Amino acid sequence: MTGRDAGVGAGSTEPVVPFDAARAWLAQDPDPETRAELSAVLAAAEAGDRSAAADLVDRFAGRLAFGTAGLRGRLGAGSNRMNRVLVTQAAAGLAGYLLEKAGPDAPPVVVIGFDGRRGSAQFARDSAEVFAGAGLRAILLPRLLPTPVLAFAVRHLGADAGVMVTASHNPPDDNGYKVYLGGADDGAQIVPPADADIAAHIQRIADAADISLLPRSEAYETVGDEVVEAYVAQTALVAPAPAGAAGMRWVYTAMHGVGTETLLRILDTAGYPRPVEVAQQAEPDGRFPTVAFPNPEEPGAMDLAFETARAADAEFVLANDPDADRLAVAIPDAAAEGGWRRLTGNQIGLLLGWRAARRAAEGGTASGASLACSLVSSPALQVVAERYGLEFHATLTGFKWISRAPGLVFGFEEALGYLVNPETVKDKDGISAAIAILGLAAEAREQQRTLADLLADFDAEFGHVASGQVSVRVDDLAVIGRIMTALRSAPPTRIGAAAVVSFEDLAAPVSGPPIGDILRLWLDGEARILVRPSGTEPKLKLYLDVRGDSSGDAAARLTELEAGVRELLATLG
Repeated sequence: MTGRDAGVGAGSTEPVVPFDAARAWLAQDPDPETRAELSAVLAAAEAGDRSAAADLVDRFAGRLAFGTAGLRGRLGAGSNRMNRVLVTQAAAGLAGYLLEKAGPDAPPVVVIGFDGRRGSAQFARDSAEVFAGAGLRAILLPRLLPTPVLAFAVRHLGADAGVMVTASHNPPDDNGYKVYLGGADDGAQIVPPADADIAAHIQRIADAADISLLPRSEAYETVGDEVVEAYVAQTALVAPAPAGAAGMRWVYTAMHGVGTETLLRILDTAGYPRPVEVAQQAEPDGRFPTVAFPNPEEPGAMDLAFETARAADAEFVLANDPDADRLAVAIPDAAAEGGWRRLTGNQIGLLLGWRAARRAAEGGTASGASLACSLVSSPALQVVAERYGLEFHATLTGFKWISRAPGLVFGFEEALGYLVNPETVKDKDGISAAIAILGLAAEAREQQRTLADLLADFDAEFGHVASGQVSVRVDDLAVIGRIMTALRSAPPTRIGAAAVVSFEDLAAPVSGPPIGDILRLWLDGEARILVRPSGTEPKLKLYLDVRGDSSGDAAARLTELEAGVRELLATLG
């Protein structure tokens, strides 16, 4: 058991323990923490510890896959984890891709940003050194900053690519590596075939085995505050404060992330009153000590914000996720537990979409303009677009697709992602979305009205819609595959009391090209369900949309549909 890779025991059918792979990894790992971690596991496995052997197998069970979401995974040693070896390989592979695409005039330019998660700053420095060592012009942002600032910087600096080191709203032990492209991609996240091309370059670097042989250089640039100032100035223009903003009482939480500093600067520039901050969550802290998951969608994540709002008698609550590319909004509601209710991503997206459509129509720019949302988001956005003479696009999930919609003036995804200023940032931006919501709230205040009143106005104008989501979090990703296979092989004919009118497999549609691993069901009464595996978390997500004769009727129909979905999942689990 101390020689080459071997099974756990003689005649064992268990996976081969990758001893040689672990030793090769140790030989090139520049991080003393992960070297010590892996050395301990390796020694225990060599001594016959079966749990350590299984841990070793898991750490080297392939590579953390690079795709359109870049890299994202658990921190730790091994090719199946996020660490300095993997990040160095990724940076070298991206550099190779950019050099292959580069023209003869100047070296490619890459800008690198990072958030407050564990390892982010080191991963960013490693990337900058590898890019510079490969002959690229590498520009590091001055400090930990929101993801939207990096997305802005790619366009603002005319960079060929951008890298953001973040795992967004994932659990505390995760980190990630998100890639944007300039040029024809205009600062959007990568899409095929670029992802596969970059992945192939990364694999070639990994196959060479030793990252210590890669050239590195400290001759990278660290940009000053001018990029942040430019982002602040542009974002403040999203909704300069109207008179109704005076005296507005509201609560903000950065969810232990990096949103606070940048948002406060924009508030001062745009003329909004500063919020009451959730003090325990205001400063960056990669441990995320006050929440189980640093995602404002998760149950309990906004409890401290609601507690602060009750004490402050606030009018509403805004929350960013840790890298500030998503936004949650909550309003007072006497019928809700604790007196506060978080709005769904669809509710926020529809309000912001209505705002964008009105502005386009009033400004005479509706012709050729469009609203867009992902397939899993509320179909009511199409109704808004058609009412105001705008085009509408339903895209694949992710802002890498939404941002590419022709003529886009606004796009959203139900997972709390909104793109309100596509001429500035080609990605979801929770900070600019916060400014847009503040503008709506302040305008409503001028008429002694609230965000709740605006939601009621939407229903009166476009019909009563409601949306919800059922998520199944798993430890074993094979569970998700089994559920999807079961649904495909025997599509349900009823869900709860509602008959299924149509069933579509968008991975193998009756006509047209494959769209994605998504199942779409239409039910009696204009109800819709979409089923898809999450692209960033070990979850199966089911998206529910209904229409009712009143807000109460829509809510009741949504409750019935959710109960039916849970019954169905129980039979498949």
